[in-house]
Amino acid sequence: MEVFNPNSKFAFMRTRKAWYAVSAVLFVVSLVALFTKGLNLGVDFTGGITVEAKFAGEANPETLRSSLERAGFKDIQVQNFGSSRDVAVRLPPPAAGETPDAIRGRIEGVLKAADPQVQVSRLEVVGPQVGAELRNSAIVALVTTLILIFIYVFFRFNAWQLSVGAIVAAIHDPIIVLGFFAVTGIVFDLSVVAALLAVIGYSLNDTVVVFDRIRERFETNKRLAPAEVLDQSVNQTLSRTIMTSVTTLIVVVVLLLLGGPVLHGFSIALVVGILIGTYSSIYIASSVALDLGLDAESLFPTRKKLALDDLP
Repeated sequence: MEVFNPNSKFAFMRTRKAWYAVSAVLFVVSLVALFTKGLNLGVDFTGGITVEAKFAGEANPETLRSSLERAGFKDIQVQNFGSSRDVAVRLPPPAAGETPDAIRGRIEGVLKAADPQVQVSRLEVVGPQVGAELRNSAIVALVTTLILIFIYVFFRFNAWQLSVGAIVAAIHDPIIVLGFFAVTGIVFDLSVVAALLAVIGYSLNDTVVVFDRIRERFETNKRLAPAEVLDQSVNQTLSRTIMTSVTTLIVVVVLLLLGGPVLHGFSIALVVGILIGTYSSIYIASSVALDLGLDAESLFPTRKKLALDDLP
């Protein structure tokens, strides 16, 4: 199925500087949000207690906060999510020597006092040391992924310009997703890290498809201008890129709507990441490679013939 004619002539490379500006704005806004507002880290990273409960009727966050304070809890965050009957509670790490079972009993006692029919769907207790270890592991996973992407693309295409283009796109996408989470204040937990790694892989897959077509076009049209070759390559893979994104988004949006609160952050990260990844594979990766001097010689270096006088 072809959404776009493979012989279409959209001038992607001619407008690349305008799209650089769009990406630069999104990137800077994301970095500013990350450094000023920061991520709303979940208990996976900070340590603490997270509770999600569904009440039979409308729940009042302020009343629940007061009840938990009277029960001895401090620094409490209570908010509705999904509906007025669903409540999320976040508490700091438990005191030393207090067992998870004891904490569960105290919290459930407060909630059942407010509504005997309340259903606690999630109650997790994470220590601060475990949270710090998970945060460091997440950073290592992301950095390792980017390094391996550079190595893979370099050996796959034998052109450092394409490797750098792939890396720029691979950094561009998760930073903007992180910025989205910083601006919106959506809880950032381990499931979102998993979504970020999936987004990087998704974007790289789209990018490699375009790069494969670029190599094919250069091999058969070595005398064409590099910008024209890249435009042809992006146009010829455009239908595949858009159809893959649309079908993937259908599944992820259904997951967002029906997956429940546990998958909320994961699903949102995928939705934003797929949109940004599709954009970067069309407008960013190839454009960066072009501006770094990509041409047929980069992919298919000619072997210089030795003169007879130079032979031993």
